[in-house]
Amino acid sequence: MKTLVFLLEEPSAREMLEGLRPRLLPSETDVRYVVFRGKQDLEKNLTRKLRGWLTPECVFVVLRDQDAGECREIKRRLLDLCPAAPEKPILVRIACHELESFYLGDLAAVERGLGIRGLARRQRETHFRDPDSMPNPSQVLGNLTDQTYQKVLGSRAIGPHLDLEKNASRSFQALISGIRTLA
Repeated sequence: MKTLVFLLEEPSAREMLEGLRPRLLPSETDVRYVVFRGKQDLEKNLTRKLRGWLTPECVFVVLRDQDAGECREIKRRLLDLCPAAPEKPILVRIACHELESFYLGDLAAVERGLGIRGLARRQRETHFRDPDSMPNPSQVLGNLTDQTYQKVLGSRAIGPHLDLEKNASRSFQALISGIRTLA
């Protein structure tokens, strides 16, 4: 049995992935989560975690927010931290700019998850058609939901409703495509 190990910057990413799991992964896939205390903790301990992982037939997904950094540079730096081991496939994905970009790419999921009417129709607005270009998606999402959205609880509520095919966030689509390839 294959084990899929997610190495995550924050607990909200775990909550979102748990909501996607039944629709994204075969039921026989063993899933493990390693949640770090922010991006510095992830980068400081990534190499050690990967080298020390002894479970056979594991594949790894590293997920981190871009924040204010340059996406390609962050991805290169994370890949440099990954030990070269062909028996441990590693996928690195960056949420542009933050995990909340994934949610802004599917306002229907936000509407259903948080029980706020009228959000789905706003998806046609220019800035919601390319949520990865928004520099502060968590602030936008907070404003859009009258501060109802909170990172962990919001991710838990929205994750099960995210559309795996029609999300406007390119970084979300890259994550989903990569996970499907690994699984």
